[in-house]
Amino acid sequence: MIVAIDLGLKRIGVAAAPDDKTPLPCDPILRKNRTQAARELSELLREKGASVLVLGVPHGGASEEEMSRRIRHFASLLDFDGEIKFQDESFSSAEAAEFASKGAKGGGKDPRFDSIAATIILQRFLASKG
Repeated sequence: MIVAIDLGLKRIGVAAAPDDKTPLPCDPILRKNRTQAARELSELLREKGASVLVLGVPHGGASEEEMSRRIRHFASLLDFDGEIKFQDESFSSAEAAEFASKGAKGGGKDPRFDSIAATIILQRFLASKG
């Protein structure tokens, strides 16, 4: 099982795909703090039997280095023995907003938004593999 996340300050979007199959969005993790979020994600990875975790990392932009550092730090908090991969998440939020809200502004208010972004990240990862 491959799991991808879109790490946010309020929610962590989650998507999963059995091996190289079609990824599907999962319920997001509501983030209260890093420790709680890392614990809940670690539990989810165990429950799903994940062997690969894909984390979305933004490429380009002024905050790329800082965001990459934060995402890598969060990954270090996880209790996960599988493979950790990083995938460019550029514009995945815009794509998710368009998909989730179909023209409505502020797609981030839709509870599915973050997990749809994670699904897009996972689709990109799978496409890059082959």
